[in-house]
Amino acid sequence: SVGLTGTKYGCGGGGCGACTVMVSRYDPIQETVLHWSVTACLQPICSLHGAAVVTVEGIGSTKTKLHPVQERIAKAHGSQCGFCTPGMVMSMYTLLRNNPQPTTEDIRETLGGNLCRCTGYRPIIDGFKTFCNVRTVNSSNGKCCMENSNSHNNESDISGELFSMDNVLPLDPTQDLIFPPEKVRWISPADLKDLIKLKAEYSNAPLLVGNTTIGPKMNLKGTVHPLVLYGGSIPELRTIKWRNNGVTVGAGCSLSVLKDVLLQGIEELGPEKSRVYQALVQTLQCLASKQIRNMASLLIPSILFLTTNSLLQYKYNMNFSFHSEKLIANPCALQWEFVSAFRQAQRREFSFSIVNSGMRVTFRHDSNVVENLDIFYGGVGPTLVKARHTCKELMGRKWDEKLLVVGTQLLEEEIYVPPTAPGGQEEYRKALVLSFFFKFYMQVTLDALKPFKNELVPETQSSNDPVGRPNVHQAALQQATGEAVYYDDIPSVKGELFVSMVTSTRAHAKIISIDASMALAMSGVVTFISAKDVPGQNRRLWFNNPEELFAEEEVICVGQIIGAIVAETREQAKRAAEQVDITYEDIQPVFFTIEEAIEHQSFFDPKRKLERGNLEEGFEKADHILEGELYMGGQEHFYMETQGLIAIPKGEAGELELYVASQHAAYTQEVVGITLGIDSNKITCHVKRLGGGFGGKVMKIASLSAIAATAAYKTGRAVRCVLEREDDMLITSGRSPFLGKYKVGYLNDGTILAADITYYSNGGCTLDESSFIMEKALLHMDNGYKIPNLRGHGLVCKTYLPSYTAFRGFGGPQGLTIIESVLHEVAARCGLPAHQVRDINMYKDEKCYTHHKQLFSPHDMVRCWNECLEKSDYTHRCLSIKQFNAHNHWKKRGISIVPLKFGIGFSKGFYNQGAALVNIYKDGSVLISHGGTEMGQGINTKAIQIASRILKVPMSSIHIKETCTGNVPNAAPSAASFGTDAVGMAVKDGCEKLMRRLEPLIKKHPQFTWQQLVTYCQKISLSATGFFMGPHTSVDWEKSDGNAYYYFTFGACCSEVEIDCLTGDHKNIRTDIVMDVGRSINPALDVGQVEGGFVQGIGLYTIEELQFSPEGVLLTRGPSRYKIPALCDIPPQLNVHLLRNADNPHAIYSSKGIGEPPVFFGCTLFFAIKEAIAAARRERGLSESFPFSSPATAEKIRMACEDCFTRMNPPDRKVKTKPWAINV
Repeated sequence: SVGLTGTKYGCGGGGCGACTVMVSRYDPIQETVLHWSVTACLQPICSLHGAAVVTVEGIGSTKTKLHPVQERIAKAHGSQCGFCTPGMVMSMYTLLRNNPQPTTEDIRETLGGNLCRCTGYRPIIDGFKTFCNVRTVNSSNGKCCMENSNSHNNESDISGELFSMDNVLPLDPTQDLIFPPEKVRWISPADLKDLIKLKAEYSNAPLLVGNTTIGPKMNLKGTVHPLVLYGGSIPELRTIKWRNNGVTVGAGCSLSVLKDVLLQGIEELGPEKSRVYQALVQTLQCLASKQIRNMASLLIPSILFLTTNSLLQYKYNMNFSFHSEKLIANPCALQWEFVSAFRQAQRREFSFSIVNSGMRVTFRHDSNVVENLDIFYGGVGPTLVKARHTCKELMGRKWDEKLLVVGTQLLEEEIYVPPTAPGGQEEYRKALVLSFFFKFYMQVTLDALKPFKNELVPETQSSNDPVGRPNVHQAALQQATGEAVYYDDIPSVKGELFVSMVTSTRAHAKIISIDASMALAMSGVVTFISAKDVPGQNRRLWFNNPEELFAEEEVICVGQIIGAIVAETREQAKRAAEQVDITYEDIQPVFFTIEEAIEHQSFFDPKRKLERGNLEEGFEKADHILEGELYMGGQEHFYMETQGLIAIPKGEAGELELYVASQHAAYTQEVVGITLGIDSNKITCHVKRLGGGFGGKVMKIASLSAIAATAAYKTGRAVRCVLEREDDMLITSGRSPFLGKYKVGYLNDGTILAADITYYSNGGCTLDESSFIMEKALLHMDNGYKIPNLRGHGLVCKTYLPSYTAFRGFGGPQGLTIIESVLHEVAARCGLPAHQVRDINMYKDEKCYTHHKQLFSPHDMVRCWNECLEKSDYTHRCLSIKQFNAHNHWKKRGISIVPLKFGIGFSKGFYNQGAALVNIYKDGSVLISHGGTEMGQGINTKAIQIASRILKVPMSSIHIKETCTGNVPNAAPSAASFGTDAVGMAVKDGCEKLMRRLEPLIKKHPQFTWQQLVTYCQKISLSATGFFMGPHTSVDWEKSDGNAYYYFTFGACCSEVEIDCLTGDHKNIRTDIVMDVGRSINPALDVGQVEGGFVQGIGLYTIEELQFSPEGVLLTRGPSRYKIPALCDIPPQLNVHLLRNADNPHAIYSSKGIGEPPVFFGCTLFFAIKEAIAAARRERGLSESFPFSSPATAEKIRMACEDCFTRMNPPDRKVKTKPWAINV
């Protein structure tokens, strides 16, 4: 109601940090004002009584004065799509309010709970590190490919410095502010006595302080509590008392307060006397995010116990006493006492533990005889598990290898992980139980095997010409201040309604009946819509395949939209949608995996094939034949802004306005027109900006728009649709899982003579863009390698899962990774270094032909490869890794380097076009409209740079308002890394037309200023359309022949990792990337795209794992279950170099498309991990060839590092039960 839209709603569960704000409260005990960063989505309004809340709008604005935090994140290019930026700003602002001179470790901890899907985090850190007392060092020493020069490179037209912090606003404390849902009954007792009395009276009422447990249930699960007891204002629960033997912490204190108290104790007591404190701090640092730790209290410790239960509770009878109102912590002061805590999660920080453990041993004085032993585990049962029998048996024994053997056997027998355990992974959990015990044994014995720690490492051209310079993203300042408007920030229209989807709960069933009567009777509900309410067509054809808007007779996946509830408020619509009763009759068959689809021969048409050479001859000449396969899991887009729109009927002639988050506004317009049965000229789509897209907002948003438009048509009122994060993930799906099966013939020196590869993708229940994705995989199956005899088959599997769709890279990463896996395996079989086998097979002739007979020169690819070898110091590091592995049995390192050849543009030639409209006004200002979509990649910034060069006016005089189908019709999607190529050329064409019209006037009056020229009354049209008719690309799939792409972007990447063989944890140590972007229009934006794409690749290949139940239900919905890379996952050394002196005559100003290619570079981590596992297996006498699928999760790494612990649960002892999750 206040209109402050800077704070973004990203997930509703405190899992992304987009809604971070600062809460300030006066603490009478400390007699000071305390500032906390918190997630607004979990902060009840009533709990803020007596507190001040500061949002991003409150610290600075472009209209008044920026705060230094806002300015520096913008100037350092730390804002791309901008949706996460306000949260980042507020986390950093809060840190500075508490500590004006933070360390890099302070920044790392502060931003640990803020997720970003675009930037790769490095530029955000670079901007914020300027507040530290250290010199900022970014990915290329503050420069871009020009390590030894501050000048503009005349040959490469690439600006040297990515950003400058000269003349930035200083941190000025005087600028900071100074402070003196459904109806719920909220009772806030004044003291502990009142609380106890109220709890006795209202025994079922939840007790709340931080709302980190109850909040997600209320926001995401619809849980309702009519009465809540709030304990956050009780003084007794916030007291901290130091005693001779420890400290008492009030149970109302937050986890952050507990951590600070323990750190104070560690500092005062020293390392020897504070072991318990150290163990607890180690666990607290990995628990949740800074915002959640600021909110979560000890009073309601359920979230704490989810990840630290085994540490806190095992001290219940020892050094910690947990009372109802306080926590008493006694430091470990005994000389012969050792305490350790262990945890393993999907992500090192901000992630629930898979298994955690707390262990303590006390020895008899001056001996190695165990006097007391406590071992606790979390994550192996419904509650905390103590290994009582094991502890009892080991007491009195000597701490030696015999104890280790006996203890391991006892734990294996005592700790049982049932196959039906929630979350599955029973074999991995059992291995962790034994591995943690071994690590504890070794830590006590050698003080070794410590967990990984997260780190941050620390011209001739006219000066007025902006092309080639690292200009800041056009909207960065607006995004940093919260002024940037996204679709859900648009103020409500009078009479606006909300729509919530009703989705299928069955994978394949006939719809018997739909009963919405209970929902329609609920307060605020206006109507229910389904297929019968569609005025036009409910079913449409997409390349001859039917697509239904609403499921009409049968459902073909869980999450398919059957209908929608329209109500007065968002909450009413959401709750009513859950009350729609649908009766089903199950239909057979039903299957979800690629293997099952192959068994049922369930494939979409067309089936594709590419072939060159003679496979039979190649296999005959080969010294060896190898057959194998590689599985690649899918990936969720996890754009920070979920999908949605506002549909506004205009009430005249059927006109409709859509404010929509779409990468393809023209397609959305078309689908809405078909659905409503009206012409496209009456439908106008507006797209201001997207909070991330990555291909996920091309197809599915069109259907959501049609549903909202149907609701608007039926009610005659504006309708807003905003998907909740869990619904977004369920309905819209993501990147297709792939299975590649190959047969390869090769010589002893690693030369590949023949390769026959069959690609299977899981397309889901409808075709969507899966056939194009498969085509791209096939077209990239050669990568940079000249394999004379090569054949690829591509089949899209039809299953009963939600339809997979476009994702950054399309099918490129899958096609590229499978051929890289082939080369990796060939190298292992030949006993040769993998980079040597890659090098010997690489395209190297000046003129080469791809396997689809497209001519290209690999010259710049080879340059990238050689420079990457050099800049990464690859040869020397291989020797260092070999030495490290020889001296470390339980930790191993690996390194991998790969080249890249990536096709740019659409293989369907009709998409390769661009259009723009350029208007010059009488005051000299310029307005540009184009068909592209700004989603963080900087397309608007580059378009303004191009226009500025041609019109010779400052960038500040040029504005791009929005993408609008009423201004630029029939535009192609912003995809395929082709946006700048298409839009840039169109803008260039439009501006050149205007300059040609003004040319006679310029010659006649050379002394005129720009304003004089455009206001001179010569009847010259100052409006022009620009158009770019791109290349005709196509492939004759029968002949395996055709120019599929406009050109190729090249690159090379080298990554080094370290794995923990006992837990499966891994650490990304260093990555070096050399990228050919031609002559960059904006090197800062291009480097940002490289880094952001690479970090998405980190997720694809190592962390992000989609899990489906055996019934086809997506289990990993929301940030609590699905983990994208966080700051802790970024290599401490991430070096990006843009190739110098690279030309590209095909594209705008010799630049190259760069959005999609870098995602593939995440595979270097996958293959480096595989190298590290091979080193471990080699040391154990195991085969270096082993099955290993992507993503390389901790579970897969641990189980591949076979040892005595993993073999203690042999296959013949496994109970056959229904798995928790299936590999789709």
